Order: sequence, then C-alpha cells, then structure tokens
Amino acid sequence: MSLSFWSRESVEVDCMVEIEQTGRYFQAHAAPENIDLRPGDSVLVHDAPASIAFGQRLSCARRATVTRAGPILRAWVRFTSFFALADLFEVGFDAREAS
Repeated sequence: MSLSFWSRESVEVDCMVEIEQTGRYFQAHAAPENIDLRPGDSVLVHDAPASIAFGQRLSCARRATVTRAGPILRAWVRFTSFFALADLFEVGFDAREAS
C-alpha cells in the first residue's frame, strides 16, 4: 500500500458501534474492525444511531470510512499530543472545600 505525500487514502470497513445511556453511564464507542488506526486518522461512521432512550444500551454493526492521515498531519498530531497530555498532568486536587 503506497501513500502519496499529499493525498489522503480512504478505506471503507465494518465497524461495531456501542451506545449506552443509563443512570451510571453515558457513552458511545465506535470500533473499526480489521484495521489499525494511527495518529491523525479519522473515522466516519455511516448510519449510526443519533440517540437512544434513557436506560438503554445498544450495540450494532455499521460501515465506516477511515481516512488515513498523510505524513505531515501524522507528525503534527504526534507532536501536539505531547502538549495535550501535559495539560492533563496540570489538573490537581486540593483538600480544601469548594466554594
């Protein structure tokens, strides 16, 4: 598989979508199957449910388009991810009461 330096390759794959909206969880996950995602790649899930009723959990198979990042975008995402991770380390917790 050869990638051009400037163009982006798109691949259509199967994708498992899980959505949960309960009193304990409010989450959605999309896991493309049989493909390794790399930094900068984007995933577009086709016909994914937009919402579910409270108290329900839904798992369904859908198709997704994975757009591969080019070398410049991949390098940029790797570089900037270190700063995003450093922001997480700056969160602190104090023993004092919140006002």
